[in-house]
Amino acid sequence: MIGYLDMPSGISGDMFLGCLVDAGWTVDALRDTIDRLGLPDGSWRIEARSEHRRSLRAILVDIRVTETDPPHRTLGQISETITRSDLPAPVRERAVAVFERLARAEAAVHGADLETVHFHEVGAMDAIIDIVGVVAGLHALHIETLYASSLPLGAGWVDAAHGALPLPAPATLELLAAAGAPTCPAPGPGELVTPTGAALVAEFAAFSQPLMQLERIAVGCGRRELDWPNLARLWLGQPLDAGPMVQIETNIDDMNPQFYADVAQRLFDAGAADVWLTPVQMKKNRPAVVLSVLAPAARELALVEIILRETTTLGLRVRPVRRHEARREMRSVDTAYGAVTVKLKWLGVELIGVMPEYDDCRRLAERHRVPVRLVHEAAAAAAQA
Repeated sequence: MIGYLDMPSGISGDMFLGCLVDAGWTVDALRDTIDRLGLPDGSWRIEARSEHRRSLRAILVDIRVTETDPPHRTLGQISETITRSDLPAPVRERAVAVFERLARAEAAVHGADLETVHFHEVGAMDAIIDIVGVVAGLHALHIETLYASSLPLGAGWVDAAHGALPLPAPATLELLAAAGAPTCPAPGPGELVTPTGAALVAEFAAFSQPLMQLERIAVGCGRRELDWPNLARLWLGQPLDAGPMVQIETNIDDMNPQFYADVAQRLFDAGAADVWLTPVQMKKNRPAVVLSVLAPAARELALVEIILRETTTLGLRVRPVRRHEARREMRSVDTAYGAVTVKLKWLGVELIGVMPEYDDCRRLAERHRVPVRLVHEAAAAAAQA
């Protein structure tokens, strides 16, 4: 299953949780998840109820905690709370990864070292519940791939532990910039994207709208009543084939090679399925590059315009192509180093290949200070088993 997070009024942890509960993850399952963190007895309470935001129904997840003066927890303290729990390994790993993103953002904003960063609002118990709950909910609902819309950012000021901060909050901006997230003007002032919401979306989502067969829509809302419906929508369904494909090519012999990486990224952002470079020899014995792009036919004109604008070429070749694909499936496997996402390759009912995700392997290798190769081999063996 895939999901598309539609955020016309931004996103926060409780709005995300509301979407997951409305999608079928029960509030009892959420309570059980948080109970397994071993937080102090009686220190938290979670309720969920149906409410309306400007006549539209949505689920509000109401989290109440007794921390009137929350401690300034560190990344290490929060990571220890999560990793010592008996939650599934993929949930523990991804929840810690979200807090690592928050720590990097806070360190960048305050000019501090990662180890010395103290969380304030995002380290409070309700933020821990939000983050661990969302990670567990995505895992329980088997949402293998999450996509997201652009994020509306409003103006104004917000009170924080460091005093008044301009909106969007500095940590929110840092998180979205690090993820290359698209933004858009908000429908009005105020904090519509919280640091917690930004960290979750940055960790899980690809910022594009997929071709999908819709099965159901889940809606979560925020606490505030605004001049517009203060809600987020999670579209759930199955991915659809991209349809007819084209291959776009051009020979280039007069462009600075440093520019190709940026061109490729722009093409991927605009919907290219693949981009590659091939060295060739051209007239007058000049070394050159063939820039090739594989893409859905519907994206042809947009991609052609990018190539003409961003490179020195004067023309391109376009031809329709057919392709055959093996069925693929994303799974999470446990290793001695932590959870790793692996891509399974199927031919009919036969599993013919496994490939661990490199970014997961690299992250765990850095954490455990071992070669990436060892994590990769451990994940491949676990997947085969």
